[in-house]
Amino acid sequence: MLTIGQLAAYAGVTVRAVRHYHQIGLLPEPERDASGYRRYGATAVVSLIKIRTLADAGVPLSQISRLLEADASAFAKAIRTIDDHLRDEIDRLQTSRRHIAQLTAGNSLALPPEVAAYLDRLRGIGASQRMVEAERDGWILVAARWPDRIVDIMPEKVAHLDNPQVVRLYRVLSEIFDDDVQDDPRLAEAADIMADLAEQAYAAGKGVLADAPADDLPHDLIDALADESDPRAQQLRELMRERGWSGWNRMERLAKPPS
Repeated sequence: MLTIGQLAAYAGVTVRAVRHYHQIGLLPEPERDASGYRRYGATAVVSLIKIRTLADAGVPLSQISRLLEADASAFAKAIRTIDDHLRDEIDRLQTSRRHIAQLTAGNSLALPPEVAAYLDRLRGIGASQRMVEAERDGWILVAARWPDRIVDIMPEKVAHLDNPQVVRLYRVLSEIFDDDVQDDPRLAEAADIMADLAEQAYAAGKGVLADAPADDLPHDLIDALADESDPRAQQLRELMRERGWSGWNRMERLAKPPS
């Protein structure tokens, strides 16, 4: 006959675990003997080893009692069901681990890997951290609205980074938004580059999001996000309008006033 400590040591569990199993009714608690101690026999040892084995295998404690009482057929069926649930949980955890690994880069929160790779390319061409973070937040809005379009959109965006004008634009914008200068003359240079790029895209029948569904909300939110981040974004849109374009986001040609 064993004390609770001897029972726990034999079965490879803690005394606290044994007491918990008593509390939830999983392991019967024996009466105290004449000396006031609870003593456990061989049956308790076998039962505790079974409980430990099932718990170590990932079987929820709430289901162990039913399994211990099941016949061979019912036991096998229950184990298969538990195994299916565990497999689903493993898949979920593996997906979570992949997402966590992506988040270590700091760019992948709510973004697909194609956008994260694009943001890395922006760093590579000299865009500042503030510029990259602004782009990241804008793409979060786009990806949330058009999740199925990102894979189609990003190759052209990445290809744009081979254009020296685009590289210059990002560098100028990085300089502008890293400095706290109102009415920055470099805004005019940025607007000139953007207007020229818009003309090229217009002539080719393309736009940054030309193939995206007709939906103004993401564009409106991107404009609002830029304004909330830096009021000079509105100055940049005004400069783009002076050059005949609706702004830096939609890149729509404005109707020319009659001469």
